[in-house]
Amino acid sequence: MEVRHENSATDSIQLPAPTAWPLVLAVGLVLGSAGLVTNMGITMLGGLLTVYGCVGWFRQVLPHEQHEEVPLIAADISVATTRPHVAHIEISDSHRARLPLETHTVGSGVKGGIAGGIAMIFPALLYGLLKYHSIWYPVNLLGGVGIMGESNPSTAYIAAFHWQAVAAAIVIHVTTSLLVGLLYGALLPMLPRRPILLGGLIAPLLWTGLLYSILSIVNPVLDERIDWRWFFLSQIVFGVVAGMVVARQSRIRTNQHLPFAMRMGIEAPGLVQSHDEEDHSK
Repeated sequence: MEVRHENSATDSIQLPAPTAWPLVLAVGLVLGSAGLVTNMGITMLGGLLTVYGCVGWFRQVLPHEQHEEVPLIAADISVATTRPHVAHIEISDSHRARLPLETHTVGSGVKGGIAGGIAMIFPALLYGLLKYHSIWYPVNLLGGVGIMGESNPSTAYIAAFHWQAVAAAIVIHVTTSLLVGLLYGALLPMLPRRPILLGGLIAPLLWTGLLYSILSIVNPVLDERIDWRWFFLSQIVFGVVAGMVVARQSRIRTNQHLPFAMRMGIEAPGLVQSHDEEDHSK
């Protein structure tokens, strides 16, 4: 009570007196640690500064803390604002939204995969007819000539009909087409401006390059038999057709999280209806 009365009478307050001893203590600790990896003399100097800093700092706070009087300067402060009304935050529905806002259904990917798989059959069969005079050559390559019991089959053997290879080729082709079609349905909405460019050129180029780089290690015999120019052409046909079919399908909105403003409880009438608007709509 005496301190408060004295402060009010002299228009001043007491603050802790400034001191440089904490800085001396910090320098001593740093030098003491640095000397452990440099020189023992630096450690001794750091220890001396540490003790010196502790003694000097303790003498300023024990047994009584040292203070200094700081005069108070009275000033009249008037708070004024040029905005007397509350400015509400207007936030659009897409604020902090999960992208994409819309995506294709599973059925769209299945349709695209089926259409692209059917379309790519024709350039593959055309390649077999033009080069080997047989439509079974690309089919047997896709089905895997190794399952027919030949480790290094001849060209004539591959160009002949083998029901095991045809059955395997159908399973591989249908499965791969459906999986890639589903992938297109998920990826194309992320690039809505150029869906055909992504599906028809970029994606086939990526997986063709991947197969070209690893097939010589995985299956050297199959790698020697594949004409990569025709392979890439058939992949482009698949990508263009599948991309066009998927892009033409209707989309559904994705599940969205609540915007950050609503989760924080900020007043945001642009996102939710007020009670007056709800009563008026009823």
